[in-house]
Amino acid sequence: MITLKIYHINAFANGPFSGNPAAVIPLDFWISDEIMQQIAAQNNLSETAFFVKNSEGFHIRWFTPKAEVALCGHATLASAFVLFEILKIQNDTIVFESKSGPLFVNKIGSKINLNFPSQSLEQIDPVLDLEEGLGHSSLKTYKAGDDILLIYPNEQIIAELSPDFGLLAKVNVRGIIVSSISDNYDFVCRFFAPKVGINEDPVTGSAFTKLIPYWSNVLNKMQMNACQISERRGDVSCELLGDRVLIGGLANCYLIGEVFV
Repeated sequence: MITLKIYHINAFANGPFSGNPAAVIPLDFWISDEIMQQIAAQNNLSETAFFVKNSEGFHIRWFTPKAEVALCGHATLASAFVLFEILKIQNDTIVFESKSGPLFVNKIGSKINLNFPSQSLEQIDPVLDLEEGLGHSSLKTYKAGDDILLIYPNEQIIAELSPDFGLLAKVNVRGIIVSSISDNYDFVCRFFAPKVGINEDPVTGSAFTKLIPYWSNVLNKMQMNACQISERRGDVSCELLGDRVLIGGLANCYLIGEVFV
């Protein structure tokens, strides 16, 4: 039996019960993929992050309850919070090696910024299962890496969407991003990923690698403020940096414990 420290962190959170919860498990060495997947399933959070120290900084991996994913923003922010605020590393910048390449994280005051590669978009025809599953026709539909982005006319439509997750799960993508302009923010969004075991994700950092380039072009702004208007909600600061994006937010610790496997 081995004992692992586990941290339950709320990312992109302005308070103790907001933002997106992630489990973070620092490792001295990699354990088996099977055990990491079982731990993630047991945690039953949208993501569990594992990281191991290496010569460049840390190597990070992310698991939903059903599958490993190539990129997760909120669990990266949560991992950085653990390193900065709990494990007290001395640097203000962290380099995470990942399946999506090097990810850079820095801390300015209490805010943590994720420096991620941006994702290009390709406009596509409407997807019938998505239109039916969301119950509302979008203005535009885009292929966005392993996600699909749908643009709607206003925030009210986004807030009132009540998806049929069975239909959405038929679409062979990681997740479905829905977004619109906003009166109180530059834009708002929600994120659905039933294909990988997450009906609705509270705040999805990786989705902003697609949203920031899109809205920067539409609004002609490099810096923006956004909100993912899930039930828990999360505020996200956004900046386009050429072929990379800066995704910023706050975090807090909800729970510290131990896992026995």
